[in-house]
Amino acid sequence: MKLTAREKSELFGEGFVTVILLLLLNLSLLILLNEFIRTNPGLERGIFQIKESITIGPNNYRVWSYQNFFIFFMVIVDVWVVYWRLMRRYKQMQLRHIISELHYIADGHFDHRIPFTLKGDTQRVVDSVNALVDSVIESMDEERKIEQSKDDLITNVSHDLRTPLTSIIGYLGLIENKQYKTKDDVLKYTHTAFLKAEQMKSLVEDLFEYTKVRQTSTKMTFSEISVEPMLEQLAASFELEAQKKQIEIGVKTTPTALKIEADAEKLGRVFNNLISNALKYAKGGRHINLEANQNGQQITFIVSNDGEQIPEKSLNHLFERFYRVESSRSKATGGTGLGLAIAQSIVELHQGKIRVESSEKLTSFIIDLPLKQHKSNKK
Repeated sequence: MKLTAREKSELFGEGFVTVILLLLLNLSLLILLNEFIRTNPGLERGIFQIKESITIGPNNYRVWSYQNFFIFFMVIVDVWVVYWRLMRRYKQMQLRHIISELHYIADGHFDHRIPFTLKGDTQRVVDSVNALVDSVIESMDEERKIEQSKDDLITNVSHDLRTPLTSIIGYLGLIENKQYKTKDDVLKYTHTAFLKAEQMKSLVEDLFEYTKVRQTSTKMTFSEISVEPMLEQLAASFELEAQKKQIEIGVKTTPTALKIEADAEKLGRVFNNLISNALKYAKGGRHINLEANQNGQQITFIVSNDGEQIPEKSLNHLFERFYRVESSRSKATGGTGLGLAIAQSIVELHQGKIRVESSEKLTSFIIDLPLKQHKSNKK
């Protein structure tokens, strides 16, 4: 920390005044000591005998006197006092600089940090202040991101709801204004309005599920689940749809008697979303594989398909809400863009992780989950 010219002058003045006061004090004490000894003959004779008995060298040179001893002692005390007062003033200046830096940061310069390095407790104060500012700025940035996230959510929901709602109003308006020629036209318009209403319902349900699983207070009902029967049941529930698209769903677990502690309903939602995505978007695929392997104290689930490769630029965005890979997700396939975001949130509620890998031969969604849930996660 660099001192200003004014602060250096303050330190010099502090030292000068302290030295003058100490000299006056020393002189006063020396006078009082001499007077005290002079008025006590016994003490004076004792000091004289001590003086005569302490000699140095073959010539019996006498170097001791109580005045010399007193002056030597007071010099040591005076040096300590001057050092103490100067250091106290210097630390006050350090605190003044710290306070000045804090005011500068508080004025809106949030990218600024206290730059100087000090010693001892003062440096810990500086480090604590910088850490506190970093924490506050991080919290502010996080709050901005949350607000922006809320705005984006409202914008996306409004957009996705407005499109089918416009169609519903348009087709029902044609019927209301009798702008149809035959009964078949009426049935066509109402059927289209029904499909759009179903699309809106799906979005609302997914949005409700997304907001529910994103909350840290979401209630989880954990139980022991047999993995292989669960995956086989999931495969069976999509068998009819898979047959229509000439896709085969296979199940494999290692070991076969594998069990996991999880929320069955929410974990089922994860696999439902992944299998549905594979059926909808795996263009040209003929196989969907559901695998589960035990790796120590965790299970690795793999939901893979041999369909069209996901573009590399899209891999890092797949789990963002409302994100769609435009080349494969058209209006014909539908989808709210919330399925993978919901899956990721549910996996995180199970203290797990989900990732995706995609190549020309295989696209795999990989989920790592612990075999047993930590006690704190069951509360």
